[in-house]
Amino acid sequence: MPAQRHPDFDPLTPFDYPTHLRELATSLPSVPGVYVFHGEEGALPLYIGKSVNLRSRVLSHLRNPDEANLLRQTRRISHIRTAGEIGALLLEASLIKQQQPLLNQKLRRNRQLCSLRLVGGQPEVVYSKDVNFATEPSLYGLYASRHAAIEGLHQLADQHRLCYGALGLEKLKPGRACFRANIKLCAGVCRGDESSEAHDQRLFTSLEGLRVACWPYPGAIGLTERHEDHCQVHVVRNWCYLGSASDLAQARALDVMAAGFDADGYKILCRPVLSGSAHITLL
Repeated sequence: MPAQRHPDFDPLTPFDYPTHLRELATSLPSVPGVYVFHGEEGALPLYIGKSVNLRSRVLSHLRNPDEANLLRQTRRISHIRTAGEIGALLLEASLIKQQQPLLNQKLRRNRQLCSLRLVGGQPEVVYSKDVNFATEPSLYGLYASRHAAIEGLHQLADQHRLCYGALGLEKLKPGRACFRANIKLCAGVCRGDESSEAHDQRLFTSLEGLRVACWPYPGAIGLTERHEDHCQVHVVRNWCYLGSASDLAQARALDVMAAGFDADGYKILCRPVLSGSAHITLL
């Protein structure tokens, strides 16, 4: 959690954990779900979190002296039960974007996603506003900005002795090798020490581990989770979470065109969807 401090909060002053919060926490069920710390009525939520065990996780906040500032401002705690960890992760990310809690800095950012694409053997930066990342083949890496994408390409070049000039990261003078070739940080395609084909193959191999998986279904899916007597069908299209329902009939009503590629949804769903470990139904 970000180390934000209330202006009048002295970290050295002993903090008495509010009795009413402990009572609220102990009354929570030991099930998966999302919890919300609320401040004053009408204000933005303070913090939204998730857990496979709501009661245990919320109680852990009350044992952590670093979170005394959060507890000082909290007036009540609410929760939403889910049927499993995937549902909790999806709901948490969705609620943070919708409600903009004060202390969830990372997930509340609305990022302009970038990725890398090979054009004529040279990487270029593309943006999610221009390209559908869910269906465009051969995209590599998800980055929050053009700067981050270029920095990622520099790191790949350094790890695999790729040429900045050949990658378009550095302008070379005609007939001159790059500086990195002279200190053996580049394998020397810029001066004929290796072929362009060998360099391009190494570039492709290094990018392959960053490949963005295309959405593998023709439309929306329902991903079913169960916990004890609770069942949920999470509706997903193009890696974008559209909501959850209690059965397939209700889930089909949630199948609308996704607003756009969602990086958080992709990171949460990629492994369970592609590994075959999740119970999936075509909607």
